[in-house]
Amino acid sequence: MSFLMEKISQFINTYYLDPIRGDEGYNLVNTFTWAVVLGICIFGVFRLLEKLEVKITPKFVTSLLPFVLAGASLRVVEDSMKDAGLSFFQPPFSYLLITPNIYFLVFAITVACLLISIRVQKAGLVKDYHPVFAGFGLTWFLLNIGTLLYFENVVVPYVPVFVLGAGIGLTFAFYLIARHLKSSIFTDPMNLSILLAHMLDASSTYVGIDIVGGYFEKHVLPSYLIELTNTALVMYPLKIVIFVGVLYALDTQFEKDEESTNLKMLIKMVILILGLAPATRNTIRMTLGI
Repeated sequence: MSFLMEKISQFINTYYLDPIRGDEGYNLVNTFTWAVVLGICIFGVFRLLEKLEVKITPKFVTSLLPFVLAGASLRVVEDSMKDAGLSFFQPPFSYLLITPNIYFLVFAITVACLLISIRVQKAGLVKDYHPVFAGFGLTWFLLNIGTLLYFENVVVPYVPVFVLGAGIGLTFAFYLIARHLKSSIFTDPMNLSILLAHMLDASSTYVGIDIVGGYFEKHVLPSYLIELTNTALVMYPLKIVIFVGVLYALDTQFEKDEESTNLKMLIKMVILILGLAPATRNTIRMTLGI
């Protein structure tokens, strides 16, 4: 029994705990595990939003985006504090700010702010909770940026220009092609927003690895392809192929009833977040030389 427990402990440490402690990125085992956890969480969030009578509309997604920026910048704050020896969190609490744990922390704070915003509307203090909700996230994001600029200097100012320019330019080119082909799926604003988020992510990866240098890809498949091709430019076709397929499937395979539409929008929202969050973190880190 002790031998078995030792092997289980070693497995957990090797594939789950050590990558978190050392911020080493992902492996095949924890990638599969987190994917399963994400799937479970999506349905949990879906039921939670149903209970709160929150519909996942473009307006709701827009009001949520400041929290994505806040969560991504929070991780950079921890990186900055740690590098300066000023970390406000020591292990094991600092592990909460490492991917994927930080997602659970940000989720808890976001849900709390959503509940407060809805209560404010129900109390008759505002007509619409969305601006209040977005305001919480924007304030949090600005506090994070202010903290970073207090402790850090802008080291590589061209990084956000490149990331935004490349991301927007490629998304616009894709839009023009889709419009020429008369594809309503790939000219849809929500779908274009998802593509933009992942083009920003691809651009931040490319500039970090191939231009600025000193950064590396943490995810298993992208890391393998970058090593195979010897360039992070491979992120662009990889993102396009994957997400064109996913978005096409979502818009053609789901039923048209209200519940299915709401679930489809939730999945799209999660996909958008999975692109925008790392793009934001990567861009801020490289800009400040962290």
